[in-house]
Amino acid sequence: MGKRRTLLLLVLVLFSTLLASVDGRRERDDEESERKTQGEKWFLLRHLHDVVKTDAGTMRLVKGGYRRGSFLHSPMHIGFISMEPNSLFIPQYLDSNLVLFVHHGEARVGHLYKDELAERKLKCGDVYTIPAGSAFYLENIVENQRLHIICSIDITSESMGWNVYQPFFIGGGIYPASIFAGFDHTTLSTALNVSTTELSTFLTRQTSGPIVHLSGSHHTSIWSTFLAQEPHQRLAHLKRIVNFEEEASPKEEEPITWSLRKFLFTLLNREDVIERVNHKAPSTYNLYNKKPNFKNDYGWSKKVDESDYSPLKQSSNGVYLVNLSPGSMVAPHVNPTAIEYGIVLKGTGRIQIVYPNGTLAMNARVREGDVFWVPRYFPFCQIASTNGPFEFFGFTTSARRNHQQFLVGKNSLMQSLRGPEFAAAFGIGEKRLKRIANAQREQVILPSSSATHHEKFARMIRDFD
Repeated sequence: MGKRRTLLLLVLVLFSTLLASVDGRRERDDEESERKTQGEKWFLLRHLHDVVKTDAGTMRLVKGGYRRGSFLHSPMHIGFISMEPNSLFIPQYLDSNLVLFVHHGEARVGHLYKDELAERKLKCGDVYTIPAGSAFYLENIVENQRLHIICSIDITSESMGWNVYQPFFIGGGIYPASIFAGFDHTTLSTALNVSTTELSTFLTRQTSGPIVHLSGSHHTSIWSTFLAQEPHQRLAHLKRIVNFEEEASPKEEEPITWSLRKFLFTLLNREDVIERVNHKAPSTYNLYNKKPNFKNDYGWSKKVDESDYSPLKQSSNGVYLVNLSPGSMVAPHVNPTAIEYGIVLKGTGRIQIVYPNGTLAMNARVREGDVFWVPRYFPFCQIASTNGPFEFFGFTTSARRNHQQFLVGKNSLMQSLRGPEFAAAFGIGEKRLKRIANAQREQVILPSSSATHHEKFARMIRDFD
């Protein structure tokens, strides 16, 4: 009887130990799953918001990152502009710097440069910057092709109290409202030197929204009429709105008033001005035409900073483009000078990010259209799926050259720090550390595991021969 009790007690102890072990493993799995889920909420930006939506186009925005006090604050939002053929994003200015990247299509952008209207044609792969406060418009100039633009919108201290995207529409009417509409009509009619009746018509005709069709089967907007006028007609129309004959010199006027009047004047009479301004205004930079900064059998990467394209200095941003062959990866690395944002252009892959305490922050599968961001100093890597190439474009928060610190591979930190101190930090001998550090012969972009095994086998055959 005593033996049975002892045996039963032993079975109960073993069973309770097993349950505790299972519960502990389940708790650890739950904690790890919770960390991954929280990491995806922080670093994977999948919540798109429509900030502009008309039948002629849309602008969608993802808010940049997660903020918890001062921890993991992200200073940038990513915008996606889509415009139907022969459409116009009407004149406006922002309280944020704008960096445009043409993903598909062709466009014409016009903006104020030194109080004159400058125009540039943008093609696929072009990068162009528009400073905060500079009035601009954007036109899809192709008849049968949609325009897709990816843009960065920085978050300035001045814009923190407003919406994440705060346009100030110069053109407009009932929808969207022009900034002119906020002034008292008597004050504005006096400033423009027109009647209140003409002013009322001027401020109420636009109803099509911020992105409008210029021609075709849709309702022809006032913008298409106004751009189709002969130069002398546009000038006459302008003089009915603004009394340029009695206009004071720019030195005697407020800078903002001068800029708005200049913008209206040159937009209506642009043939007389644009040709002589364009040679002074910044040019575009085509990312697709740039030679890779790094290239091997497993992929390539391109980076553009202020040394390549000086207008980036004003916006304090850089841009990059990476293409990985199936299964390859960008070696684990750290950005010591900038926050990085990435937008998947093609294929699928994984983004792994590590917390400073050495735990996994995120290991997320990403696909075309996904946006991710990586805080400065956080270790991370990008891995292509085995079923096809993986391409992503992105922005960095510094226009200076970003000297990435690669943690593994040839010419990495592991190679540079190899020595007794580094070996002691891992609790292993120098020979073992050297063997581990030298195992990877590639750098920056590394082959897939299957390719690595194939290369090892090939080296064994060569050594045997």
